[in-house]
Amino acid sequence: MSQPFKVVIPARYASTRLPGKPLLDIAGLPMIAHVCARASEAGAEEIIVATDDGRILQTVQDLGFTAVMTRTDHQSGTERIAEVARQCGWADGTVIVNLQGDEPLIPPGYIRDVATALASQHQAGIATLAAAVIGPEEIFNPNAVKVVLDQHGYALYFSRAPIPWERGSFTSTGGIPSGKMPYLRHIGMYAYTVAFLQRYCLWPASVLETVESLEQLRILWQGEKVRVQVVAQTPPAGVDTPEDLLRVGRILSGAEV
Repeated sequence: MSQPFKVVIPARYASTRLPGKPLLDIAGLPMIAHVCARASEAGAEEIIVATDDGRILQTVQDLGFTAVMTRTDHQSGTERIAEVARQCGWADGTVIVNLQGDEPLIPPGYIRDVATALASQHQAGIATLAAAVIGPEEIFNPNAVKVVLDQHGYALYFSRAPIPWERGSFTSTGGIPSGKMPYLRHIGMYAYTVAFLQRYCLWPASVLETVESLEQLRILWQGEKVRVQVVAQTPPAGVDTPEDLLRVGRILSGAEV
C-alpha cells in the first residue's frame, strides 16, 4: 500500500497580471477546480485549499472541496501551508505535497511521485522533482533552474547557471554539451514532512538564495538534504499570463493537444 499523503494548495486572490487567478474560468470551471481535480486523481487522502480570500474559500466549498482561511501576511506559499498544518494539528511525520494553485495541467502521477520520493527514504524531510534538460538553450536559460545530484539522488546544488559547467566542451563548442553528463531541470513541486516544514519556517533567508533568487537554497545552506526524483519530462507550464490562460483553456477543452 502506498504512503498516504495530503495536498495543500496555496491560493491567493491578489496577482499583478491576473487578479483573482484561482477563480478565472478555464473550460467552464474556475482554475482552482482543475487543480483540486488533479490532486484528487493523484490519490491524496486529504486536499485543502489554503487561501486568504473569502471568495476563493466559498468557491472551493461550493465545489465540494475543503478550504481554510489563513493569514494575509504570509511571504510565501510554504508559510501558508505551515499555518494549515498547525490549524489541522497534523503529526510531525505527515507528508504534505505543496501543489501550486495555478498548475491545472500538472500530471497527477507527479504528485504521487514526489510524495513517494519523500516517504521512501529517511535522510531528507523534503523531496522535489527534476527532468532531463532537452537542449543547450534550456541549459543556458536562467529561467530554467538546473540541479545537480549526488549518486544517491540528493541535491548538491540548484542554480540558474548552466551546472555542471563542462569546461572543455563549453569552451570549444560555444555551449554544446558533450553528453557525458545528464543535465537536469528542477520542477518546483515539493513534498515535506510537517516537522521539516515547521523548522524551515524558522530559518532566515540565506545569502545563496538571495543571490540566485532560489528559495530552496535555504535548505542546503542549513546543511539539510533535498531528495530529488527524476521524472520523464517537464510538465506543461502553469498560468501566469492571459496568454497562458487561453492556452490551458484550449488544452482542457480538448481543442489543443
